[in-house]
Amino acid sequence: MKALVLSGGRGTRLRPITFTRAKQLVPVANKPILFYGLEAIQEAGIREVGIIVGDTKPEIEQAVGDGSRWGLAVTYIDQPQPLGLAHAVKIARDYLGEEEFVMYLGDNLILGGIRPFVEEFLRQRPNCQILLARVRNPQQFGVAEIEGNRVLRLEEKPKQPRSDLALVGVYMFDQHVFQAVHAIKPSWRNELEITDAIQYLVEHGYEVRPHLISGWWKDTGKLEDILEANRMLLDQMQPAVEGVLENSRAEGRVRIEAGATVRDSLVRGPSVIGANCRITDAYVGPYTSISEQVEIESCEIEHSIVMTESRLSGIRHRIVDSLIGRNVLIAAAEERPSAHRLMLGDNSSVRLG
Repeated sequence: MKALVLSGGRGTRLRPITFTRAKQLVPVANKPILFYGLEAIQEAGIREVGIIVGDTKPEIEQAVGDGSRWGLAVTYIDQPQPLGLAHAVKIARDYLGEEEFVMYLGDNLILGGIRPFVEEFLRQRPNCQILLARVRNPQQFGVAEIEGNRVLRLEEKPKQPRSDLALVGVYMFDQHVFQAVHAIKPSWRNELEITDAIQYLVEHGYEVRPHLISGWWKDTGKLEDILEANRMLLDQMQPAVEGVLENSRAEGRVRIEAGATVRDSLVRGPSVIGANCRITDAYVGPYTSISEQVEIESCEIEHSIVMTESRLSGIRHRIVDSLIGRNVLIAAAEERPSAHRLMLGDNSSVRLG
C-alpha cells in the first residue's frame, strides 16, 4: 500500500503568510503541519509516499527531503495548476499503479492518527473508504449522506446539506478510482472534485464505506483552525525544560528547548519555547508556540504562534489570537509624537488597541 499526500494549493485563506510559505509548513506546536501527516502515515505501516507539489515544491522538498527521517521513501509529483483533488489522483496514476492507497490532505490534522482507518480498509476491502466527522458548519465541506455502512450520496459544499457529516481529508481507494477520475467533468470551480469521483463509484455499484471518527480533527486552512490545532496539540505535549530559566517561572505544561534563555519572565503552559530563543521581561502563554531563534522582550503574548527569527519588543498591549510569520519585527516606537507606523502586505489583518 502507498500514500498520496497533497501539498499543493495556494493557501489563499492564510494570506499573507502563504505568499511566502507553503501552508502545509506552517508550524503547529513548533512542528510543520505536514510532518504530523507523514508521522501518521508511517505509524499506519505505510512506507512509500508520493507528495503532490505545486508552486511551493522547492520549500516542501527542502523540508521533507527523501523522507528517510520518518522511514519513508518519498517521490514528488508535480501538479502545475491546482485543478482539484481528483486531478491529483489522476496525475499520480503512474506512481500508484494498481496498488491500494491512502490519500491524505497535507494541511489536515487527526489526533490519534489513521492506523485504525487503514487497518479497517485492509480488513474489509471495499473499493473506497471515506473518513467522516460531524461538524457544525457542513456547508463549508464535502458532505456525505449515509445509510448504515453504505454511502448514498456526496456533495461538495452544499448550500442545503443533507447531513452534518463532513469529509475529513483522508480517503482510501483501490484502482477503480482511476476509472472515476477519468469519467468526471470539472465542477463550477473548474476543478475535478474528489466528491464527484466517489459519487461516480457509488452510482456505478462499487462499494464505498464510511468510517465515522469520534476524536478530534482539523482542516487547518484558516487562522482560527490553526490556533485551535495548536491548542489541542499543546494539551498533549510533555513538559521539559532543556533551556535556561533565570529569575523566571514556568507554570504548568511548558517545554523550553535547548539553547533557549528565559529571563525575568513568566511562561504559563501549555506553551513551547523553541531552541535558541531569548525571552526577557515577558509573559508567554498559555497556548502559545514560539519557534526557534525568536526574541521577545517586554511583551505579553498568549494563544498565538510566532514563527522563526521574529522579534517582538516593547508592545504595550497583550498580543492574543495571532499568527506571526518568519523574520517579523513588531516593536514600539520610541519617538514622539506617538504613532503607529506600518508596512503590511496584501490581505494582511491588523487590529490596534
